[in-house]
Amino acid sequence: MTEKPTVLFVCVHNAGRSQMAAGWLQHLAGDAVEVLSAGSEPKDQINPVAVEAMNEVGVDIRNSSPKLLTTDAVRESDVVITMGCGDACPIFPGKRYEDWELADPAGQGIDAVRPIRDDIRARVEKLVSEITPS
Repeated sequence: MTEKPTVLFVCVHNAGRSQMAAGWLQHLAGDAVEVLSAGSEPKDQINPVAVEAMNEVGVDIRNSSPKLLTTDAVRESDVVITMGCGDACPIFPGKRYEDWELADPAGQGIDAVRPIRDDIRARVEKLVSEITPS
């Protein structure tokens, strides 16, 4: 892994799970990690309930925007974490791939999104401990 690892979070719409994960990683790891997120079928905007849930814990993701998954984004990343996007993500040798099974916050209310947010935080904390120098 490079000195400053690059992590790419991928979900279908790049509007909820991957955006929350990217927000958590940026918040928890700061400049120690390069953070990317993308979607195989990106929406026009981030899920407002995901934004609200993250704001509750002091992480501001409202200025992020959904981006289309590109082969270059995967190629540039050291760690690729998918969330329900199946085989849409190209595979390159030598990269670390993980698939996080998470409920989709799309169409859910804040009470349903909070546990997803907290699950993502726990996974990101574990990831940070594995990829950043102690």
